[in-house]
Amino acid sequence: MRLKLLRHAPPLSGGRLAGRRDIDADCSDSTACARMRRMIGDPGRVICSPALRCLQTAAALGLEVTGTSPALWEQDYGDWEGRRYEDLPDLGNLEPERIAAHRPEGGESFDDMAARVRPELQALTDDTLIVAHAGTVRAALSLVVGAAALSFSVAPLSLTIMRRTGRGWAVEAVNLTAEAECLP
Repeated sequence: MRLKLLRHAPPLSGGRLAGRRDIDADCSDSTACARMRRMIGDPGRVICSPALRCLQTAAALGLEVTGTSPALWEQDYGDWEGRRYEDLPDLGNLEPERIAAHRPEGGESFDDMAARVRPELQALTDDTLIVAHAGTVRAALSLVVGAAALSFSVAPLSLTIMRRTGRGWAVEAVNLTAEAECLP
């Protein structure tokens, strides 16, 4: 079973942490959207986070969404939501496991979010494209690499590809952007 994860197009967040805020995506780069659509190929089932920016991205790529799942929402950053990135607290040089366990006031930790996302992924039986968020992609990667998944860059409108076999999950590609227009 092949799982493709597409991060939504750039959020129109004004340089602020979007998290669970339901904001629009900038889907105006029709060339990038067309290239990404070619890279995706046959998506199989298409499941979206219910976030507006994910649904807009799917529509801009001409994808037929077969379902949405609240479990695919971005991490809830609580009191950090809506803050400018430069105003977010510096967590210092924490080990990946401690960063993954850190819960912003009023929000959820990466571990909490991953525990919400993983059952959705484990339940998949057919080739699927998920249109979601950077955190959702990292939660999928954590099936293979644990908390080290927080180290991956996940650009807007990028594709990550995984495969599940009888031996578990494997990562085929991470953060493929439309500029690359290639597949492994």
